Amino acid sequence: MTPLGQVAVVILNFDGARHLRTYLPSVVRFSRGAQIVVADNGSTDESAQVVTEFPEVQWLALRQNFGFAEGYNQALALVDAEVYVLLNSDVRVTEGWLVAPLARLAADPRVAAVQPKVLADARPTYFEYAGASGGYLDALGYPYCRGRIFDVVEEDWGQYDDAVEVDWATGACLFVRAEVWHLLEGFDGDFFAHMEEIDFCWRLRRAGFRCWVTPASVVYHLGGGTLAYEHPRKTYLNFRNSLAAIYKNQSPARGIATLAARQALDALAALRFLVGGRGGGAHLASIWRAHVDFYRGKSRWRAQRRRWQVLAKAANDYHGKHGSKASALAEAGSTGPSEVILVDFYLRGRRTFSELRSSREIFRAGDL
Repeated sequence: MTPLGQVAVVILNFDGARHLRTYLPSVVRFSRGAQIVVADNGSTDESAQVVTEFPEVQWLALRQNFGFAEGYNQALALVDAEVYVLLNSDVRVTEGWLVAPLARLAADPRVAAVQPKVLADARPTYFEYAGASGGYLDALGYPYCRGRIFDVVEEDWGQYDDAVEVDWATGACLFVRAEVWHLLEGFDGDFFAHMEEIDFCWRLRRAGFRCWVTPASVVYHLGGGTLAYEHPRKTYLNFRNSLAAIYKNQSPARGIATLAARQALDALAALRFLVGGRGGGAHLASIWRAHVDFYRGKSRWRAQRRRWQVLAKAANDYHGKHGSKASALAEAGSTGPSEVILVDFYLRGRRTFSELRSSREIFRAGDL
């Protein structure tokens, strides 16, 4: 297992003094021996003063608010460790939370990203929306979790306590090998926030690495700390960034088909927002703008897709050096049990991951 002195728990903060006061004590208490760093994205509140109350915690001030994705890129370029733990400022950790993820990383050099089980701090017996017990992608690039499909969040009664390989690990509490993080150039800073961990894990799996969830480790996430889950800005970022991730990570032929399907299905999602009220007009406008901005920015996403050719060679060199017997892949399919989650959820009425898992064979990477 990686010695704790080579682990850095890095909390990205922006005007989060309230969260730091509430959640930092648990991080300090249960992370002894690890570095704890608060990387500040240009806060204007009393965050710096709060951190001075914890002498074990390092304060790393960034020049400005870079957003979540680029903020972590900037911060981790300045942190020396073998394993990074990207931890949201609104996460309460528990005793032994570092043990199982670090053990998984130590056991298999191909595993480069791990998450714990994430429960809701406001409803501790329920999974938390952003990650639950491991994330998956369906054939059309829609994300879902063990414990959360769309807006249906399950109660946790131990049904997903097995450690398994997943498609993506939550950005709320992401354990990642530092060498792999830098090799794959971290998050896509153009994402700003939301979906950046899914894009990163997708690239990671294409590079021959693996993502896991280790539910023996448990954390509690408040959620909505960057933007409330129902905020139109979050809707915009989720839809735009999802399209960009598909374009960057699927083959050109498959990507064209997926994007065409997504255009039609996202239009239906926009109408659902509109009919459902609660600021539906603003969400409809956000989805429309997300598609417009994605297509306007295709040259930027195309350049990043080409960059993959360079990163694929670097990944192959890494595997050769570490003897991990893997190679960079052209594409990575879903490890989850559903081919098209919209069909399962809306037409077949399967609202929980257990219902998906019991209804068909599990697709392994490359099958889709």
